[in-house]
This record gives sequence, structure tokens and C-alpha cells, in this order.
Amino acid sequence: MSESMDMSRMCSIGLLTHEYYDDLDNFIQQAEEAGHDFVATPISHPTLRRVLNEEKTIDKETQETWKDRPVFDRKDLIIKSAEQSSRAIGLLANWIHLDSKDPEIRLCSELALKQEIDWACHISLTGLIYPSLPKGSLQNTARVINSLVRSMSFTQFLVRVPLTDKSNIQGNVSWKQWNRLRTLSEYNTKIHVALELTSELPTDEKLLDMWLAEPIKAVIVPAEIFVENSKGYPVLSKPHQKFIKKLMDKMKPDMIVTLPPTTIHKLATPSSYSEYIGYLNRHLPELQDVDKFASGYQDYLQAPLQPLMDNLENQTYEVFEKDPIKYQQYEKAVYKALLDRVEHGSDYVTTIMVVGAGRGPLVNCCLRASEKSERKVHIYALEKNQNAFVTLQNAKADVWGDKVTLVFADMRKWNPPTQCDILVSELLGSFGDNELSPECLDGAQKFIKEDGISIPANYTAFASPLASTRLNNNVAAYKDLVHYETPYVVMFQQVCELASPKPLWEFSHPNKEVPPKEGPINNLHNVRYSQVSFEVKHDMMMNGIAGYFESVLYKDVMISIHPKTHSPGMFSWFPIYFPIRTPLQVPQGSTVTLDFWRLTDAKKVWYEWTASVYGKDGEEMSILPIHNVQGRSYYVGL
Repeated sequence: MSESMDMSRMCSIGLLTHEYYDDLDNFIQQAEEAGHDFVATPISHPTLRRVLNEEKTIDKETQETWKDRPVFDRKDLIIKSAEQSSRAIGLLANWIHLDSKDPEIRLCSELALKQEIDWACHISLTGLIYPSLPKGSLQNTARVINSLVRSMSFTQFLVRVPLTDKSNIQGNVSWKQWNRLRTLSEYNTKIHVALELTSELPTDEKLLDMWLAEPIKAVIVPAEIFVENSKGYPVLSKPHQKFIKKLMDKMKPDMIVTLPPTTIHKLATPSSYSEYIGYLNRHLPELQDVDKFASGYQDYLQAPLQPLMDNLENQTYEVFEKDPIKYQQYEKAVYKALLDRVEHGSDYVTTIMVVGAGRGPLVNCCLRASEKSERKVHIYALEKNQNAFVTLQNAKADVWGDKVTLVFADMRKWNPPTQCDILVSELLGSFGDNELSPECLDGAQKFIKEDGISIPANYTAFASPLASTRLNNNVAAYKDLVHYETPYVVMFQQVCELASPKPLWEFSHPNKEVPPKEGPINNLHNVRYSQVSFEVKHDMMMNGIAGYFESVLYKDVMISIHPKTHSPGMFSWFPIYFPIRTPLQVPQGSTVTLDFWRLTDAKKVWYEWTASVYGKDGEEMSILPIHNVQGRSYYVGL
């Protein structure tokens, strides 16, 4: 990435201190002069700890007065005014002990925390960082935090979470403690993570990637985890660099560095650590075409298209036609099919029918394939959208001429004057069959000669269990059952798969089960059911199900949005996301089982789904209700 990278990918870089500065303005000025955008500093002096009355030195009347109406003595405050709030994040007191065995310390800790939060909100501090969670019981800590953040609107609340625990570097002890807090606090959307990197990283990349599914707002990079390069400057190890770049790319968190109390890197200056983080930020990997196309839509919930029920808008066609890879693959498929069916130099005119022609991009693909293969073709372009049909008429008049015959009709009802050698369609959805390609092509199957070819030839739906706090929160915000039972087209960003996707079912064309002339009596042959299981290696949280498709257009020509086989540069389809009504705890070594149905009646097609978790010995640990029964929340109209 060049030095002049997209400013929208730049992260703010702050300086964290645990020192207690009486002259905070001077510290902020020095930090800014060293190139930092903000500081993270304690809100109050340690002197405030007296309110816990641990030594019982405060008389009862004074203590009860404070408990009744906690008020700061100005000398106790480090962040003293609203003028400092735009340039500082507050560190909440590290002596607060909300799960203390001592009921008085527990109560006074709660009051002191509320006092600091109230002050931070009063002066509109941009953020607060709660100290690292204690080991052991968290119940009261979660109750208090969950209660106090509800009144916070502008100020963000972050919990400091170390990436690893020294007792088990290759485990996810820290994540489990964070997950306990998050679960106890009802997945409160106002509680975020300040992830603190540690000197050692787990070798299993899944233990790093799982943090991409968490609500990370800040990343703390202590000076102590830097190493010295051959010239004496502080740098980070290659694994640290890779992980930080991934966090910057996917989450754009605030980056926070620290300065060591004594020199640990020979040539380090107060600006060395932030400059290095800025260097990493400027050298993120180049955005792929699909990422550029999806800019602004990452993790945004979009309802899948209903192309049979609704006519697409001109702008929708225009967006999809910009995908060079999809049409390149279609052209290649038609080209190879023409070579296989017709001898070179033959006068045979291949009949191609493009069903669902839209504004004509597939017609152009077929004409280019004809020219390149030196095979003669005649094309029927079939379209039911009356508005798109006008565009097709313009193309015929201005470009195609007699090579193309236009037909304004629904492919399920049209009776062709002749049969075709090749049937071409682009009716696929993010799940393969979710835009009713099987039903449409059943109706069009009578167009094809007995030895004819369908492009695509087949498509397979895939699914995998998914973790994503962000997607879960986006669905939860609607506060109704309907949205939890509606699949969404989503450009995944802050997500982590619990395991690799597995195939659910396949549709092939021409479909041998469908009578070639009269068509199917009903749609029951397009019903599907599949159960797939996934072994999960680490403790994780499941928030939903990711869906993808792979399609064979013709022989070895494919298009795919499956993560491992994704067609490079293709952006016509984002993955599909099936929410689940209740997040599932998935312990290490357990198995997640997904049950999926594709169901139909005379008027609609819909999906139903559920998930179960089984322990190492096969015992059932949790099971969800079947979602979207009878298509009550979501269906695709026939």
C-alpha cells in the first residue's frame, strides 16, 4: 500500500499512561507533539481509593455521607474539565473490586465506578476503559456494568482484555472470561473490547481470528511487546504485524501504544512506537475489487432479491453488470459448449436461449463466444420485466440486429417455436437456489433439445456455523421474531467461522426428474433437507449460519462465493446470513449440527433451520427451535 493510502482506512493512534499527571494539559501537548492523536489516562488519583475505607480510618458519618451523594474533591481528579475530553480516553480505577467477598468494598466499588462514569459522561469523554477482568467470579461485575452503561449515550465503554493468559498461551482463557461478562450482561451492545496484545501469540490462527467476531473498539500495543531490530529501533514480530494489520483492515480500531518507564529499545524516541503503528496502517494490503465494490456495505443486512415477485430496477441491473469475472466465466462456458457441439467450419446455426436476459449482458457474452469460436448462433433473449425489455429493444435496434430474437414473456409460461441447443441463465442467488433458479429452469426445461446443455449445469449450497457480535446486534436491534427468521445478504467483515463450510444440497440442469414437455405437476421435487455436523476446536460463540454457493457453468468452468474457491474479483454475490434467535455457547471439542430445509407449497418457497450442540461424548448440550416455520417470517414468492 502506498503512503497516500485511503484515509478512510486510517486508525487514530493514542498514548496510554498509568501515571497520575497533575498537569494533564501538558502531558496531552507532549503526546500530540510526539504524533499521538489522543491520550488514555486515569480519570482519578489513587487518593480516591480512600472511599473503600479498607483500613476503616474514615468515620461512619463521613462514609455514609459520601455513599449517599458521592462527590469528587477536585484534587482527586486527573481529567478535570470538558476541555480535555475530546483529546482523552479515561481509564477507570484499577482498585475497584466489584466481586469482592467484603460486602462494604463491593458496594463502595460500585458507587465509585458510578461516580467516575457519571463524571465522564458529564464532560462528554469519548471513551472509558475498564481494567482487565479479575479471574473467578464475575457475576456482580457484570450486573453493575450492565446497569451503569444503560444510561451512557455518547461515551463508549470498553473492557480491557489481554489477548492471551500466561497460564495458557495456546488457549483462549481471556476470551472465555470476556464471554462470561458478555453473556451475563445480556450481550449489551454498549459494552466493547479494548484488546491488549501480548508478547506471545497463539500458534492456532483460529484463536486470533475469533476476535474478529468481537466488538473491538481499541487495540492496546504495549511497548514491552516490541522487539529491537538490527538498527536498534522498536519493531513488531511478523505474526504481530499480520494480526494488527488484519484488525486494522477489518475493524479500524483506535490503536493505543504505551511508553516504557525506562529505555528498552536503544534508539526509541517518544514517537517511535506510534510511528511504527502508523507505518503498518499505511501498508495494509490493497483492497480487492470485491472490497471496493462493497465499501460501506460490510456487515450491512440486505434482504435477498425477489426477482419473480418484483421487477429489478435499472440501477440494480447496472450494478451487477459491472462484474467482469462473472460474465468472463459465462462467456468461457458458452465458448467451450460451442466448440464441443459444432465442428469447425460447419454451417450449423446453434440456437441459444438466454432466459432472464435483463438488459442483455449474457446476450453479449454469447455473441462474443460465437465470434471467438467461429461458430454461428441465433439467440432468443427472453425477459419478463417490461422496463428491461425496452433496453433489449434498443440493443437489438442499435447493435444486435437479426442475430437476436426478443421475447417478452415469463419463461415458465412461454411456448417456444423451436428448441435450443444451449440454455443460458443467471438466476443464482447467494445460496444458489434462493432466487428460485430451480423453479424457473424447470419451466424453461422444455426449451432444451434432448442432448441440449444448460449453463449453469449445477449449483451447490454450503453452510457453516458463524460467530459475529456485530451481525447479532444488527438483527437484535429490530426487537422482533421476524428479523431473526429472515436470511440476509451480507458482505462479511467482523465475523469468524467456527468451522469450514460443508455442502447441503445440489440442483442440476436439465433436471431428469422433470418431464421434458409438460413440465412438473408440482414443486415437491425441489424440496431439500440436509443435516451437517462440524467439530469445533475451541470454545466459541455461535451467532448464526453463513451460506455460500458453488456453481459449475459448464465442465471445468465455475463461479463460486465459497471462501476457499471464491472466483477472484467476482462481486455479484455476497454471502447469505441466517440468524439464530439465541446465541449458542460452543465448548471446545464439541460438535455443532445444522439442520436445513428448503420447502415449498403452490405459492412460495422458504427455508427452515435449526442448530444443536453436542458434547465430546455425543450428549446433547443445547438445541434451538426450528426457525421460520411454514415461512411465517420469510419466503420467496413463486
